[in-house]
Amino acid sequence: MQRSARRPPLRFSTQTLLLQLAVVLLVVLLSAAVHAWLTYDRVGSEAENQALTLARTVASDPSVRADVLAISEEEGTPPQSELAAGPLMQEAEAARSRTGALFVVITDETGLRLAHPDPQRLGEKVSTDPSEALAGREVTTRNTGTLGPSAGAKVPVYAPGSTTVVGEVSVGYSMETVAQSVARDIGPVAVTAAGALLAGVLGSFLLRRRLQRLTLGLEPEEISTLVHDQVAVLQGVDDGVVGISADGRITVFNAAAQRLLSLPDLAGTRWEDAPVPDQLKSLTRPGHAGTGALEIVAGGRVLVANARKALHRREDLGWVVMLRDRTELQELTRQLDAVGTMSTALRAQRHEFANQLHTLAGFMSIGQHQQAREYLAQLAATGPLKFPVDQAELLQDPYLQAFVGAKGVEADERGVALRVGPETLVRGHVTEAQDVTTVLGNLIDNAVNAAVAGTSADRWVEVEVLDEPGDDGGTLHVVVADSGDGLADGTDAEAVFAEGFTTATGPVRAGGGQGFGLALARQLARRRGGDVKVLAPGTRGGPGAVFMATLPHTTAGSSAAKTPGTIRKDNDG
Repeated sequence: MQRSARRPPLRFSTQTLLLQLAVVLLVVLLSAAVHAWLTYDRVGSEAENQALTLARTVASDPSVRADVLAISEEEGTPPQSELAAGPLMQEAEAARSRTGALFVVITDETGLRLAHPDPQRLGEKVSTDPSEALAGREVTTRNTGTLGPSAGAKVPVYAPGSTTVVGEVSVGYSMETVAQSVARDIGPVAVTAAGALLAGVLGSFLLRRRLQRLTLGLEPEEISTLVHDQVAVLQGVDDGVVGISADGRITVFNAAAQRLLSLPDLAGTRWEDAPVPDQLKSLTRPGHAGTGALEIVAGGRVLVANARKALHRREDLGWVVMLRDRTELQELTRQLDAVGTMSTALRAQRHEFANQLHTLAGFMSIGQHQQAREYLAQLAATGPLKFPVDQAELLQDPYLQAFVGAKGVEADERGVALRVGPETLVRGHVTEAQDVTTVLGNLIDNAVNAAVAGTSADRWVEVEVLDEPGDDGGTLHVVVADSGDGLADGTDAEAVFAEGFTTATGPVRAGGGQGFGLALARQLARRRGGDVKVLAPGTRGGPGAVFMATLPHTTAGSSAAKTPGTIRKDNDG
């Protein structure tokens, strides 16, 4: 047996619309019903008052009082024919015809009809209880008698000149007439109710459309799931995410974006007024939007940013800017390059070391022991591995010695001589290797590129490093000079630290990341309380520009230090 397909539940917006329509309809119907009931009661009360007035008028007529008293004093009740032709019948019918009442009935003291619109009912007991009126009390009533439903009144008839009740007058107006009057009055009410219902329906449809637009057609369950997913994804990823709405306000600024840009949560801030790098804002501007990834330096980090337009069913939701941190990747790449360079140098020296061992073996085999001892002393003084860095022995810190040595091998491959200045003195040891590597490596790389691109035939880079002791860590002073052409004439010394600026005009090493080294080095130094600045702009033909970096709290164990000396600027070194 095939199971019937289950009907999908109504959408939330449809349920809301139906509920609103039901509420509006119920309110309109209740309002119309209450108004109709109040109108019906008011018109019925007016009919009762009119009946009471007419009954009083008839009951107070002297001839009616006298005729009722005369009949009451007789034995028995006159026959119908006599009553039908009598004066009471004429008086009652005249009053009924004149006022449009449903009936005007006159009875004796026992409740027998003496006047009635239907002559066949004369002499009979009235259909409604006359005891209240016969007891001397005026009453208004709404009941159904022999002539149908009516609103009426009962008034006692007193004997002339006496307070003795000798009968009663009952007057009634048809409730059907009252209903017709209500129907006439209810017309405007019905029109008003219909207008209110139409306005409610129109408002409900407009509210439904707005609700669909605000929720993008999503159901509440879907919105709840999206919120949970958004929190889990945006706060769980390492990439920075910045969401900009279509009206230009930041709606999402996750924890990673705050960390990468070193900013607080900017949600709710206008994108154009946000304190973020202008390069980020340019990604979302007309003419530049969607141009691909962009490298920027912010908060001492190298970031890769790109922007994507957010659309949902052709509706423009704004922009999503993604930020990825490349600082650690660049640092790892730099360290791997240094390790690779050192490995290449070690492989080259391995052959030389093998030759040296063969030489020693030869001396020993021919009995030249003195020559062997001298040769061993020479090897002990120089070491099995010699970096192509002049005066490298001035760097006592093994980390700096290895790092500068690796840079010397790399510079030597490009035809640049890397040397350590004679004023170099480092008595402590490096404690913040990553920051020192980033700043010193960028300055050396920038100087090597400038030397390669320069017009001087003698290509060199000179590095001087000094440490200054401190209570909470020593300060490392680094000065780097080169044989390049220096800064171009008229170039502002501060402009070289802008992102994308480079002094190289010739070929440089592939993948060198030109335009970000100096900016990154300065931001890292300033983040530690130091700085990177230009000491000398250099001249065309050499020597080139001189840069100085100050890195506080990066060394430990230093007992003394010198003030940074003057680097020799002659091409002979």
